Amino acid sequence: MLLAVLTVSDRCAQRIAIDTAGPAVVTLLRQHWHDAEIQTALVPDEIDQIRSSLAQWISQSAALILTVGGTGLGPRDLTPEATRALIEREAPGIAEAMRTKGAEHNPMAWLSRGLAGLSGQTLIINLPGSRRGAEQSLSSILPLIQHGLETITGTESHH
Repeated sequence: MLLAVLTVSDRCAQRIAIDTAGPAVVTLLRQHWHDAEIQTALVPDEIDQIRSSLAQWISQSAALILTVGGTGLGPRDLTPEATRALIEREAPGIAEAMRTKGAEHNPMAWLSRGLAGLSGQTLIINLPGSRRGAEQSLSSILPLIQHGLETITGTESHH
């Protein structure tokens, strides 16, 4: 199974800051999918580069793509727009669950515009860009992701 983590950050792409959120997300994925191939990439907040990275992993039949960053209200936070251009069906409950859990720790979580949805059989989920926000968001939805991936691939029946 191919899993992918795309960090979206101008500061990290320019080497002004070090990406800690992306590696933290990889660590959480590795704990739940021991044998998965996990690919990573880092791009600036450029919609074409975000879209291109997502499209490449979709074409490789990635089961799950997690983006980290670019979900806020800033003028360069364009990850949801890049994601929306590629998904065929939204899964709004995933993003709602992350915001709800995140707001328990930080009320600013309600400002996240992250979304989730399917492109073919690839589940794409936008996570916040801070390490803490990304870890909390992903931890809160891991059971949903596991069941969702099983449902998408047909290895889990609906009950």
